[in-house]
Amino acid sequence: MAPVAPRSGDAIFASVEHVNAELFTLTYGAIVRQLLTDLEEVEEVNKQLDQMGYNIGVRLIDEFLAKSSVSRCVDFKETADVIAKVGFKMFLGVSASVSNWDADGTCCSIVLEDNPLVDFVELPDTCQGLYYCNILSGVIRGALEMVSMKTEVTWVRDMLRGDDAFELQVKLLKQVPEEYPYKDDE
Repeated sequence: MAPVAPRSGDAIFASVEHVNAELFTLTYGAIVRQLLTDLEEVEEVNKQLDQMGYNIGVRLIDEFLAKSSVSRCVDFKETADVIAKVGFKMFLGVSASVSNWDADGTCCSIVLEDNPLVDFVELPDTCQGLYYCNILSGVIRGALEMVSMKTEVTWVRDMLRGDDAFELQVKLLKQVPEEYPYKDDE
């Protein structure tokens, strides 16, 4: 098991300023609804939510690293564990677990125990192809890319689609070597 982060997700969540959960949920719902109205195609809305999440994740990783005091993870397994136990707790106040590792240790599932984005939500029949929480997959993808991990994040199970849990599959595509803008030996 990965070493425990210097600050747990619970401790960080307790120390940051919160917004009203219902306001957050309803605001997100209004964004999704507006995207459905503007883009009309459910697949385009899924892409837009993913891109919005990616843009958030690219910026959110800085706050995560600053407030969590997490040191560099040694491998993808430890990274996934930190996302599930610290990241989700820190930003959404929910716990998640990591499971279903492949033999190479490059693909796993993150299962959310609760999802505050879906309170008050029922998908109409016309939106059955919608991944309502696709913003979360984009956030994970964007944040991991900023720490040199190219990933693919997809929804495997979604309670809004009748499944028994919210499950994301995170697949490491490539570990990008870090490049420094200057050489130390000159």
